[in-house]
Amino acid sequence: MPTPNQLYDEAVNLRDQGDKPGAIAKLEEAVAADPRFAIGHGMLARLYVDLGESEKAIAHAQKVVELEPEDAFSYTALSVIYVRCGRIAEAEHAKAMSWNKQHGIED
Repeated sequence: MPTPNQLYDEAVNLRDQGDKPGAIAKLEEAVAADPRFAIGHGMLARLYVDLGESEKAIAHAQKVVELEPEDAFSYTALSVIYVRCGRIAEAEHAKAMSWNKQHGIED
């Protein structure tokens, strides 16, 4: 059985070949094997937003923040997903959280 990292690499190759649904399938397999596989959730968020599946995109971006709450980039990525999904108020909040993390300000 492939590891989450191997599945991620396969997903990158599929995405690069234009097969976003195939990439999603590999990544869903990776995060099923390891629900804490943050990079997999991050790519799923991006791919789902590309396919117009906003709720799934947001759920995966939120999972990254949950898994890496001290990582400012996680909040930045969540903000971008929210913007792409048309949820500006949530995007602004995530952007502020990113700024706070970068500057050592507690929530």
